[in-house]
Amino acid sequence: MRYVLFGKTGLTLSTIGFGAWAIGGKNWGETDDEVSLNALRAAIEQGVNFIDTADVYGFGHSEELIARILKEYPDQSIIVATKAGNDFYFASDKDDEGYGPIRQNYDPTYLQYAVEKSLKRIGVNTIDILQLHSPDLEKLEHEEPWNLLRKLKEEGKIRFAGFSVQSFKETEQAHLIDRYNEVLDCIQIRYNLLERQAEEVLLKKALKYNIGVIVRIPLLFGFLTGKFDRNSKFDGDDHRKMNLSPDKLESYLLSVEKMNPLYERYKEQTKSQVSLRFCITHPACHLTIPGAKTPEQAQENCMASEFGPIPPDEIPSL
Repeated sequence: MRYVLFGKTGLTLSTIGFGAWAIGGKNWGETDDEVSLNALRAAIEQGVNFIDTADVYGFGHSEELIARILKEYPDQSIIVATKAGNDFYFASDKDDEGYGPIRQNYDPTYLQYAVEKSLKRIGVNTIDILQLHSPDLEKLEHEEPWNLLRKLKEEGKIRFAGFSVQSFKETEQAHLIDRYNEVLDCIQIRYNLLERQAEEVLLKKALKYNIGVIVRIPLLFGFLTGKFDRNSKFDGDDHRKMNLSPDKLESYLLSVEKMNPLYERYKEQTKSQVSLRFCITHPACHLTIPGAKTPEQAQENCMASEFGPIPPDEIPSL
C-alpha cells in the first residue's frame, strides 16, 4: 500500500480507501453484515487507513459497522470521514423503520444534531473529517454551514472539514475554495476514466490551496470493472437502475472503447485496478474510495495502490 500526505491536514493516508456506502445495506442490493465486516477487515489488513461513510448510508448502519471495526483495531490509526446534510430524521411521512424521505438540510441546528448522532454511532469523541454531503450550490453560498464547521472544529467535535461536490458543475463550485479555504481541508469529487470534468478548474484550485482531494465513484458504480453490458439489469432499491440505466450504459459502453489500449497495456491487471490507478494519477488527487461488499473486492482494490499511478502520457483522451 502506498501512502500520501493529505493536503494541509498533516494526515498520511492510504491512496486506496474504503467507500462504505454499499455496506450500509440500502441502495446496492442485498448485503450481509458479516461479509461486510470481513471486507473492512480485509482492507485494513492490506493497509487501508481511510474509511469514507455518511450518516445516510443505511440510515446510520454503515457508521455502526465501522464502529465495530474500530473496536477491533484499537492500536491502528484509522481515519473515518463521514457526511451530513441529507436529512432522513425529520420527514413527516416516514417509512416503517421511521426514516425518510431524504431531503437536503444544511440548517446549522440540524447539522449539529446530525454530528452528535454520528459521534454516538461511530463511538468516538471527535469525527476525523466531516463533509457537507453534496449540497446544492445555492446552499453553499450561505455563511451558516461554514460557520457551523468552524464552530465544530473549535468545540473539538470534528478535526477537519470538507464538502462533497454535488455535480459536474465544478466551475460553479470552485470559487468556494477561494472563499472558504481557511476552513476547508478537503473536497470529495466525482472523477474517473470516463468523467474528467474536475480537471478543468476544480483540481487546479485544490492544488493552489493544498486542499485534500478524495475521488469518489472511481469505478462508475461498478461499470469500470467490466462486469456490465447492455443487458445488465438492477432490481429493488438498487440506485444503479437510474445511474446505470440502459441509456447511460449505452453511452458508457461507447466511451469505454477508447480505454481499450490502456487496458491492453496493463492486461495483467484487472480493469478495476487500472481504473483505480487513473484516479490517483492526477497530482491533485490524493486517494480514491472504491466500495467493496466482499473481502475479495477489497483485496483487489488495494492492489491498485501497489501498482501506483499511470504515466499521464499513457492515458487515452476521451
